[in-house]
Amino acid sequence: MMKKFKPALLVALLGLFGASAANAENIRLRIASGHAAVNTYVNLMQNFFVPEVTKRVAARTQHKVEFVEGYGGSMVKLADTLEGVQSGLIDIGGLCFCFEASNLPLNAFQVMLPFGTMNSETSVKLARAVYDKVPALSKVFEDKFNQQLIALISDNGYNIGTTFEWNNISELKGKKIAGAGLNLKWLEYAGVTPVQSTLQDGYTSLQTGVYSGWVMFPSAWVNFKFHEVAKNYTEVGFGAITWHGLTINKNRMARLPKDVQAIIIEVAKEYEAKTGTVNQENYAKQIAQLKTLGVNVKSVPESVKLEWANSLKDWPQAMASDLDARGMPGSLVLKTTLEEAEKMGHKWPVRYVIK
Repeated sequence: MMKKFKPALLVALLGLFGASAANAENIRLRIASGHAAVNTYVNLMQNFFVPEVTKRVAARTQHKVEFVEGYGGSMVKLADTLEGVQSGLIDIGGLCFCFEASNLPLNAFQVMLPFGTMNSETSVKLARAVYDKVPALSKVFEDKFNQQLIALISDNGYNIGTTFEWNNISELKGKKIAGAGLNLKWLEYAGVTPVQSTLQDGYTSLQTGVYSGWVMFPSAWVNFKFHEVAKNYTEVGFGAITWHGLTINKNRMARLPKDVQAIIIEVAKEYEAKTGTVNQENYAKQIAQLKTLGVNVKSVPESVKLEWANSLKDWPQAMASDLDARGMPGSLVLKTTLEEAEKMGHKWPVRYVIK
């Protein structure tokens, strides 16, 4: 025989279930990047971060998340992603600090120490170790730009692709070679003519002779089809650089249910690690692919790498001093990076000295 609920108990239970249903939210998040999904980190935003957050929120909470995605500049341009998240135009953004030289000068610190590790997985772990030791690197996003840095993003290792074959630095002097942000200094100090550019402009610019090469990782040479117009790819070993990030608007994050916040942070941490592992796995595959596509792939001898590193030996100190003078912990960050890299087994061709 079914027991009868007392009226007061029935009202309480109905109230409980009603409150639960009322607390469930349908959440819409706008996620974007100025780079297209052909970029590894954007591809992982689209095919890992978005589906994993969506799936885990559905499985572990009473809420539902729907992402509105905009890549390749459809919502924000390359140099406007930081401001897009800051203003709330988008909720989550993937950006390169290379386009924020005035806003985030310190966050490009790995670029200031060329010839670092070529292992993308190590690079992102190294960056995370430095961020953990120097909180100012993360706090700048919150204090100045109304957003929270939830993941660091590594690239492939940087080398040089060109329309011509070369064997030593003297053959590059006076040539116009493209780059982005501070990696242009790698060229300038070696006597090469640097040209600021973007990946979207690369194919046409190489084809028409606006410049004759790019400081670039192999994934771009494959994915953006630069190999069709520049048939030489030289492994110089400038380093795999972690100088991108994934951020979320602080106000939007604060309005999300706590369990959804926790899932976003959880997935972002996994996403961060994946940018390292996927780029590292892809590097050898992409080098091999370039060879099958008819590209002349070779490595410079250690003597060339040493000569290039020596041309840059005073630049890290100059960068550290400039950042210190502007009220940022430049020397601390670069010293910490040098030391943490060595703890991870890296040997610098020239050991930069930061006073």
